[in-house]
Amino acid sequence: MSTLDQETALEQARKRIKDSHFLDSDASRLAHFYRRWATSYDVDVGRQGYYGPMVVAELAATMQTAYLAGERAAIAILDAGCGTGLVGMEMESLGFRLIDGFDLSEEMAEKARQTRVYRRVQADVDLNGPLSEYSSASYDITVCCGVFAPGHVRPDVLRKLARVTRPNGFVIASTRKSYAEATCFEDEVRRLQHSGILVLAQCLNDGRYTADEDAHYWALRVVTNANAQTERL
Repeated sequence: MSTLDQETALEQARKRIKDSHFLDSDASRLAHFYRRWATSYDVDVGRQGYYGPMVVAELAATMQTAYLAGERAAIAILDAGCGTGLVGMEMESLGFRLIDGFDLSEEMAEKARQTRVYRRVQADVDLNGPLSEYSSASYDITVCCGVFAPGHVRPDVLRKLARVTRPNGFVIASTRKSYAEATCFEDEVRRLQHSGILVLAQCLNDGRYTADEDAHYWALRVVTNANAQTERL
């Protein structure tokens, strides 16, 4: 590929990423957009130097080593909004084996299935919905990378992720800086702490995310009795 072609491809990738931030958290618009993007998604984010999956996976591994007993291969993981499986592949490379995932887009979910690192991947799951398909306290660690972004999910989704995570387990999430600045995500974290649902174990501010934007990375520990408070979600 010539230098001009490379520059054109990079600009097209940037445009698709930017366009994805103007979908107003609308499930039908998001599903339609990612249906068309699925075939080129990995190449596009790769051109942008996408560090998010690696950082999220390594942060999850650190929390597991420091706080969760048992072999890493026996730790149950939920990859919420798994996309094409980039986080799952990073988790598998670090020794995690019991990985489930879901995504809104069937096309993205199928890409994740093809990685063969997941036990199962469910499609047509809207994070802005009730997550009724998932029982409370089902996973030791729930990871969520690239979803807390403009035009995607609301900050109150964090409460739902806490519900499906076991007491003393972790929710590991990335938030684009633009998303954190434009939403009440940090206020939601404080509310959940005040309500006795989550405790902030670690926050990595201004970490590498893509070539164009940094992100904050969150490790949030689920409090022992949190699930009773989130059961209705």
